[in-house]
Amino acid sequence: MKIKFFFVVIMLTSIITNAQKKPNVVIFFADDISAREIPIYNSSVWSDPWRENTSDEKYRAKTPNLNKLANDGVWITTAWAATVCNPSRSMMLSGRYAYQTKWWNNKDKGYGPDENGKINTWPVYMSSPILLGHAAQKMGYGTFWAGKTQMAGSYEKHGFDEGCFTPGGLQDKDNPYADFKHVYKKVNGKRVLINVDTGKPADTYMQHSWYWYPHVKLMNHPSSPNDNYAWWPNTKESKKNFGLHTYGPDVELEFVFDFMERQQKADKPFFIYHTTHLGHDGFNWFNPDDESSWPGTPKVTWDGKKYTRQEPKITGDKGVYNTHNSITESGMHSHVNYIDYQVWLYQQKFKELGVEDNTIFIFAADNGTGGYGKNKGIQQRGCHIPLIIYAPGMKKQGEQDILVSIADVLPTFADMIGFEFPKDYKLDGKSLKPYLFGDKTEHRKWLYTYRGPEQLVRGTKVLKDGADKWWDLTNFPKDLTSYDTIKWGEASKEFKAEKKELIKVLPQYDFYYDAYNAPGVDKMPKKRPRYARKSKEDKVY
Repeated sequence: MKIKFFFVVIMLTSIITNAQKKPNVVIFFADDISAREIPIYNSSVWSDPWRENTSDEKYRAKTPNLNKLANDGVWITTAWAATVCNPSRSMMLSGRYAYQTKWWNNKDKGYGPDENGKINTWPVYMSSPILLGHAAQKMGYGTFWAGKTQMAGSYEKHGFDEGCFTPGGLQDKDNPYADFKHVYKKVNGKRVLINVDTGKPADTYMQHSWYWYPHVKLMNHPSSPNDNYAWWPNTKESKKNFGLHTYGPDVELEFVFDFMERQQKADKPFFIYHTTHLGHDGFNWFNPDDESSWPGTPKVTWDGKKYTRQEPKITGDKGVYNTHNSITESGMHSHVNYIDYQVWLYQQKFKELGVEDNTIFIFAADNGTGGYGKNKGIQQRGCHIPLIIYAPGMKKQGEQDILVSIADVLPTFADMIGFEFPKDYKLDGKSLKPYLFGDKTEHRKWLYTYRGPEQLVRGTKVLKDGADKWWDLTNFPKDLTSYDTIKWGEASKEFKAEKKELIKVLPQYDFYYDAYNAPGVDKMPKKRPRYARKSKEDKVY
């Protein structure tokens, strides 16, 4: 009897342990991709390789796995971020708007002290001490950050144990392994941007390759135990395999999967924050004269059940290359297709590890597509992003016609992993969990975002954009942007009532002119971007 009782206790303990096992979480955060570029959003218009609008199916992405993820999970019709990278990523990590973080725009961020008291761009972890990574760490997760960074201060202090970065920024000048980069040199007394690979001037912005022949840096990886930030390739085998055919997004995913495997062996849940460059424009090092915005990717083929990837073959040097028809044509559609391939790879890895039924997967982007919406306050072109969420046990499924902010991700994430914020900790985001797992039919009544001092706000009937123009949201356009302007003299009572409520939202966040920096810091930038709004007095409330 004692033996039987002991066996039952063990079985019950095992069942309870499995029931209480924390879910793994992956956030796949794409770069500069409007909702219209993702087929599930059913837009009649998308981007061609030259940043123009098109309805040509030749340039339409094919996303069988994102489609399935959206239908098995949920896809949000109206999700907003900021209009450009830095403030959106700050919003995602912190669950807060810029009046708290001071990250107003890409080249317009407030000053504040870092952890050493030095005054510079205020690190988000200083204004907001509980970020995504911190919440995960406090709940016992192993945390990994892959891809693009562009956040001020220490990467580790954002709450990540390890990382694989393709920074593409100016901080990687000393990379000894790759010469796909730009430098400024004086030519005939003028400052000229030079392509290091060719030695010739480059008509682009300064960048280092994050796609082909990429600049990769590892953080705290066990393969470099004596170097917290090691350049990759960092082993004999990886140096042997590194070359022109090496593709940055592939490298990121290899290290993500390596981390997941190690966490699984340690019986520890993982949190992956994968901020891919895919979707962002980039210099075409294989064809420097290419006028399209999105360099080709490795070729992948979907047969209805699985993807097959063709190994790239690239030869040449110093700006003269032959890709042997082994990479795709340039274009946003090629980038979205490759994202779909990587989503499929994630799903295969979950199955391999046996965690497919205990893993939350969130796909989103940081802002609108370059040329169409990025850094624009027009209507909602800059801030309308795709958002797909899959979480085991959700009641909701498929299309959800609700309003969601990217700031909602942190409180939703915290809710799902069991993290509780201090009662006095102020978030601007709102958890989606009660909506996703319950019977609620509404999540938010309004959405708010910003572009520097410009304020954007919308409800379900009307939208005020960054130029203070008001738009009718009731006739949803097929191209997701051709809204009608509102003539207020002819507007309905419902429109006027919602406008009145939306205007009440604005003052609580309007601190660009009054509190640009961290408290007590007076330093101001010498130059700021141009905005439609010129002063604090230029307002609608």
